[in-house]
Amino acid sequence: MHTTLIIFDLDGTLIDSSVDISNALNYAIEPFGFGQVSLAETIALVGEGVTKLVSKLLEKRGKDVELSVLIDRFLEHYSAHFADHTRPYPDTERVLETLSGYTKVIISNKLEALSLKVLDALDLRKYFDYVAGADTTPQKKPSPEPVLNVLSRFATPPEEALLLGDSIYDMEAGRSAGVRTVAALYGYGAPGFSVDADYKISSIGGLIDLVKPTHAE
Repeated sequence: MHTTLIIFDLDGTLIDSSVDISNALNYAIEPFGFGQVSLAETIALVGEGVTKLVSKLLEKRGKDVELSVLIDRFLEHYSAHFADHTRPYPDTERVLETLSGYTKVIISNKLEALSLKVLDALDLRKYFDYVAGADTTPQKKPSPEPVLNVLSRFATPPEEALLLGDSIYDMEAGRSAGVRTVAALYGYGAPGFSVDADYKISSIGGLIDLVKPTHAE
């Protein structure tokens, strides 16, 4: 298959940020008697951005707290602690270096400014030609709009692009935009999210075997 553009999700695909997100979520709800949110519960809630993350928790716990208050508290904590425990998945940098001949972009449902801060903190930003967040385009994943924006920006036909992600929102966005989808089975994805993916990989290193760059070792 001929690939010129690779689109990556961020959280749960390139980086494991679950502990820092969980800590920020627990900080946000601490004054309101929710009870602690476990790491597993946090992972089950992530994927659609901070507003959905908090609103889904509110619905799950049946609490009547102003959504904007919790979002502000979450962002207050997360903006100061976004890289306390967050790390790239094993082998991520080697994979990105090996794929140096390809256009590489990130489409995240994390806010763009926070996505860039995390990438800078982990020294990963240098590998990417473009980074889009939840607020970069009017709609975020699972809408195809962010993917279509990237295809247009780099004048790339959809058949020459791959999208690697760990959630149903990634798979739906890629499929709706006409690009091939790769399910990151090692990430946060709920059971069954990968059913309709074109490809599945159990570690990020599997992306090299899939793309088969001519310069791979």
